[in-house]
Amino acid sequence: MRILIIEDDQQLCETLKMQLEHEGFQTDCVYNGTDALYYAMQSVYDIIILDRMLPEMNGLSLLKIIRENNISVPVILATAVDSVDERITGLDSGADDYLVKPYDIGELLARIRALSRRPNTTKSFSSLEYADLKLYPSCLELHSTDKKISSGKMLRLSRRECELLEYFIQNPERALPRQLLYTRIWGPDGIVEDGNLDTYIYYLRKHLRTLGSRVHISTIHGVGYRLEEKI
Repeated sequence: MRILIIEDDQQLCETLKMQLEHEGFQTDCVYNGTDALYYAMQSVYDIIILDRMLPEMNGLSLLKIIRENNISVPVILATAVDSVDERITGLDSGADDYLVKPYDIGELLARIRALSRRPNTTKSFSSLEYADLKLYPSCLELHSTDKKISSGKMLRLSRRECELLEYFIQNPERALPRQLLYTRIWGPDGIVEDGNLDTYIYYLRKHLRTLGSRVHISTIHGVGYRLEEKI
């Protein structure tokens, strides 16, 4: 799961980033409304933690813009103001949940878990299936579900391989542009060489062959890649 923290207190932001990454989340930080809008508009995040008061553009204005652009990522609005009117304003502006600062990391994690369980929201799954594959992102395991293969087959993936395959399985039979894959897997500001994506595609194709899977990652020339089942 990828989380965007929008918080002008850089020390707090980095502390949250460290704590969330310790829990296994991918995390990006931004410190002002202008940068936050750019990051949020990439539509690559599963949850946004948004500070109410920000330089350049306040949190409510930012929230309204992303909702007007049909970005439905769950947003936890964080503010130091604890009043009923403030909570109502935040929720009416498009927030999904509300936290009063200072808050405990345990409470934040509980709110993240609660949002990830809601239907019709982007979330991290305990397992995903497509064709004869079953992926367990939490333990980085890829299983074959083909009953013709006695005792089944299982491979351990690297974290980056798992993240890439997870996104493919969430978007099967869809041509995914290279830039979208770069942004989704490495983040909007990720420093990555152009050939890195091709390298991970090569590894995934090799894993699929090892499993004897019917699933294939096709190259869409001039666009990117597509996960599909070979009939």
